[in-house]
Amino acid sequence: MNVSTWEWAATLIGLLALLSLDLMIIGRRPHEPSMKEATGWVVFYVALACAFGAWIFYNHGSQYGQEFFAGWVTEYSLSVDNLFVFVIIMSRFAVPRIYQQKVLLIGIVLALIMRGAFIAAGAALVSRFVWVFYIFGVFLIYTAYTLTKHGESDESDFKENALIRWSRRVLPISKEYDEAKMTVVQNGKRLFTPMLIVMIAIGTTDLIFALDSIPAIFGLTKEPFLVFTANVFALMGLRQLYFLLGGLLNRLVYLSLGLAAVLGFIGVKLIMEALAGNNVPFINGGQPLSAVPHISIGVSLGVIIGILAIATVASLVKSSREAKNNHEEKSPTPVG
Repeated sequence: MNVSTWEWAATLIGLLALLSLDLMIIGRRPHEPSMKEATGWVVFYVALACAFGAWIFYNHGSQYGQEFFAGWVTEYSLSVDNLFVFVIIMSRFAVPRIYQQKVLLIGIVLALIMRGAFIAAGAALVSRFVWVFYIFGVFLIYTAYTLTKHGESDESDFKENALIRWSRRVLPISKEYDEAKMTVVQNGKRLFTPMLIVMIAIGTTDLIFALDSIPAIFGLTKEPFLVFTANVFALMGLRQLYFLLGGLLNRLVYLSLGLAAVLGFIGVKLIMEALAGNNVPFINGGQPLSAVPHISIGVSLGVIIGILAIATVASLVKSSREAKNNHEEKSPTPVG
């Protein structure tokens, strides 16, 4: 895939413009978005991603277009799963709803920076060492296994890491928030607000999420431009999606299992590709295994969409049945 300098430049300028727009909206009027506002922004970002994918199809061919959509759908689904943890963090630290937008936006910026670094490192490794796919594949299969043990998300899914505990112990932290400020002066002494701890929690969580998502998308495309743009479009609009989904997140009870199946599938695909191009001396004498079947990107896209669709429908069916059963149990028994 030949990506010109102007394509990279236009993509980066467009990204900076969208981030600047978000910063202007939040800076001028911190608020909790209405359902109408959140829906409008989510539809806008999804339409923008689809338009970008169509442009890839037209300018670079169907192969790369399918790779973009497969990567975007996978990363978007992982981002939705990440929202579970964001909800828990916001609840754990009692972040006021009107300031949660700023926390999410900064979290998205941090995620973009971290993923940009991981993408650059991953692209360099993938271009030079085929055996990296073995590591990525095993890692994704292990991640899939851990997700099957995950169960439904609750408060126990988030545990304060060493950096958060160290920050609480060493830094002077005020007891109350002061709008969305990081520091505040009390009795002539400058203190950090709890917002700093929230940002540390979001940032370290983003780091963990990046470790999962980058190997996954490299299993679908090896093009750095597609890896980067799929991640960007998956993250843009995540702030509004957080407010749009709201309680619906709790109804997606099988999302983790669906993502486990997707990551497991990509992990197996990566290992198969590594075997097909093998040069590791202790595997088949350092020779490629020509008999290993190739899974096309079209098949991969269909499998990913199918798994996620089944997981979503099954989740909504189960949660609806549980809600109906709970309602019937609470309803008074008629006296005959």
